[in-house]
Amino acid sequence: MEKRKLGTQGLEVSALGFGAMGISLAYGPADEAEGIATIQHAHELGVTFFDTAEMYGWGENERILGKALKPVRNEVVIATKFGFTHDYGLDSRPAHIREVIERSLRFLGTDYIDVLYQHRVDPNVPIEDVAGVVKEFIDAGQVKYFGLSEAGPETLRRAHAVQPVSVLQTEYSLFERDVETLFPLLSELGIGFVPYSPLGRGFLTGAAKPGAQYDESDLRRTDPRFQPGNFEKNLAATNKLTELAEAKHMTVAQLALAWLLAQGNDIVPIPGTRSPKRVEENVRAADFVLTGADLGRIDAILPDGGFGSRYTEGLLPVWV
Repeated sequence: MEKRKLGTQGLEVSALGFGAMGISLAYGPADEAEGIATIQHAHELGVTFFDTAEMYGWGENERILGKALKPVRNEVVIATKFGFTHDYGLDSRPAHIREVIERSLRFLGTDYIDVLYQHRVDPNVPIEDVAGVVKEFIDAGQVKYFGLSEAGPETLRRAHAVQPVSVLQTEYSLFERDVETLFPLLSELGIGFVPYSPLGRGFLTGAAKPGAQYDESDLRRTDPRFQPGNFEKNLAATNKLTELAEAKHMTVAQLALAWLLAQGNDIVPIPGTRSPKRVEENVRAADFVLTGADLGRIDAILPDGGFGSRYTEGLLPVWV
């Protein structure tokens, strides 16, 4: 698979990554063996960039990912995140960051983390302090690159002044476009971009159901885009995208990923799945090139993104 550079510190990864959250969290009951098989198949197909976080099962997701990638550890880039507490509050105090890094290294079964993200900006801890702690671990060789997730322009600038930020991770897809306002700053600072939920939490796979039809443990049950009123509008748009995709001998998921790849050479989406077959479908998206006419038709179908907020009230990140 084509490689892409994220940031200006030397981070290079496959054009498509793999988001591991769903292997053990948020999308209903999971099977560890199937998850490991899916992760390993992604690597077999050329994926070298794998994303997890402490919060995804409080070590369980990291453990599964580390177990799956242990045989090929020197061939892959593993990203994980710190910054949440067990009650989903925020804690980026330096002492807590150090504790999380120690646990993450143990759960992943590795002696270094390739990319370490602050999962969410903690308003109670100066970002300079956060960047300073990460810098300590980078200088010690236990972390290679620094990332931020859902951070705004002021935070990015202040963090970057202490320890260069290699990558920003934020939700971005045909359904969610707000982060495009940050692209000029990312270009100015030399920061790469990793879109999470690039398939609209599964809506852009063409297999979406109304929220009420999902398991109680599935986040889509309460996702605003899957609720009555928004669901029907998003479904109608997805059906139009599907028609365009089929005319190009693509699936709608491949169209959505190809659209993201066309937005910049320093963008690396991280679609997640529990299915080896779906991994194959996602990976093939990197082989498609959309024309200007294709991009124009897509924008005509979804000129302002999808319908409904990307999070329920109170959970929407605030960029500072």
